[in-house]
Amino acid sequence: MFDNWRAVTDYARAELAGQMTEQARTLYLDGRNQLISEKIQEGTVDTAPLYPREVVRGALEAGASALILIHNHPSGDPTPASADISVTRVVVEAAKVFDISVHDHLIVGRGEVFSMRGRGLL
Repeated sequence: MFDNWRAVTDYARAELAGQMTEQARTLYLDGRNQLISEKIQEGTVDTAPLYPREVVRGALEAGASALILIHNHPSGDPTPASADISVTRVVVEAAKVFDISVHDHLIVGRGEVFSMRGRGLL
């Protein structure tokens, strides 16, 4: 499904830009970074549920080697809130225990995608 990183960001933008409520998605990947499962969680106008325990559980159930977190900001500003950064770091540490890589956490605004890894936050 995703041949390169651009395909991932294009997918995130196409699925989440312009949404009126927050939505969190977790893409679970195999050892060759091929998509094997996706979890979608609906939120409210300014928050979407992202529970580290459930993210890691989903990875284990899918047999994933890696994952990508994605969520949107209906406000249009993809800048991460401090809570976004904190929960991402907890997911990274929890996943590390099971040798699962967190490739990135993408935040989608109005057509713009913020990469936490690209900005040095992971």
